[in-house]
Amino acid sequence: MILEIPKNAETILHILENAGYEAYVVGGCVRDSILGRKPDDWDITTSAKPEQVKELFHRTVDTGLQHGTVTVLMEKEGYEVTTYRVDGEYEDGRHPKEVTFTASLEEDLKRRDFTINAMAYNPSGGLVDLFGGLEDIDRKIIRCVGDPLERFTEDALRIMRAVRFSAQLGFSIEEETRKALKVLAPNLKHVSAERIQVELVKLLMSPHPDYLRTAYEAGITAEFLPEFDACMETSQNTPHHCYTVGEHILHSLCYVRADRVLRITMLLHDIGKPVVRKTDENGRDHFKTHGNAGEKMAGQILRRLKFDNDTIRKVTRLVKWHDDRPEGTLKSVRRAVNRIGEDLFPLYLEVQQADMLAQSLYRRGEKQARLDSVRDAYRQIIEEKQCVSLKTLAVTGRDLIENGYRPGREIGEKLEKLLNLVLEDPEKNQKEILLEIIRKDQEKNPA
Repeated sequence: MILEIPKNAETILHILENAGYEAYVVGGCVRDSILGRKPDDWDITTSAKPEQVKELFHRTVDTGLQHGTVTVLMEKEGYEVTTYRVDGEYEDGRHPKEVTFTASLEEDLKRRDFTINAMAYNPSGGLVDLFGGLEDIDRKIIRCVGDPLERFTEDALRIMRAVRFSAQLGFSIEEETRKALKVLAPNLKHVSAERIQVELVKLLMSPHPDYLRTAYEAGITAEFLPEFDACMETSQNTPHHCYTVGEHILHSLCYVRADRVLRITMLLHDIGKPVVRKTDENGRDHFKTHGNAGEKMAGQILRRLKFDNDTIRKVTRLVKWHDDRPEGTLKSVRRAVNRIGEDLFPLYLEVQQADMLAQSLYRRGEKQARLDSVRDAYRQIIEEKQCVSLKTLAVTGRDLIENGYRPGREIGEKLEKLLNLVLEDPEKNQKEILLEIIRKDQEKNPA
């Protein structure tokens, strides 16, 4: 098997080999090359010790000398070059107590997480696949190298990584590996929220975000997202739905494009349903106020998982308004854009579409027609540059001050009143018209 590797990576391999050392590209870049995917980076493993690597290359960065890693700079690119190593005992479920360098490529590959990530390659020696990674790629399975219980005990984040790789590649998880996930899922409580967040987002952004179901079935989400487990266990006895809340969420993820904010929003859009569910005397379920409840819960979840403030702001707002259903009139849509936010309204439309497609077929045509009319009205509002917020109101606070209003709360109230007039009738968004309204108002209500 011949893999195409970058010229700079090949140069590094040649320099190391010419100096008498073994050297291979290794791990994810080999896996992705075999799969025909473009690797994000090219990692190199070698029998050379870090100091020997530094002697061979002019420009290096001490990335992680204690773990044997030196970054070699070639032109404007950096390549991590790591000495073959054997990891000592893992004390914290993440870091080995000590790292021992070895001259054996096999020993180095043996410590890696999954067979598909434990292959090495160089142009002169070809592919080194000691654990059946190539066969597992053909069989489309995720399987641990050696004993899965050992691998997951060494670094509990590998539990999340198994599901994430499965979702990214569309692979199933091999039976023994799947059993080990279930046994050791509680160890995730020792993993930092930041690391879990990274894996969760990669899973959500994958071609198969609904593989989060695997994480639920293995008891993984119970450790960092128990609110989702509650959704999986909450039925929806209503003609509008044909799935549990959780299954509806999983289906909705597949109906929205792979945008970070959109996928996180779909994960959390109905997160409030289990806590507000009411069942009437006919046995029908109702979920009134689940948007408001979900907004609060989504904020708590995102902060717990250490998301940035901008993501929290956008997602919680979309969760709050995801079930808002304006009529398809210009006036109604202008008010909805003002309510939801100019920046978020296009995303809100995508959320509504995905939400609807993951429901039952009950009144589907009617629902789609309303959403299409909202979309058409929104398009017209944008094309005609109609005012939907204070940002584009034809008068400002300064204009009001110049017309005799005192700075303070009164100005804000007056601007909101003018904006309401303009939302009703966009033709009124002209400075002269609005100033005339202000003058008339002052005559009626002199200070």
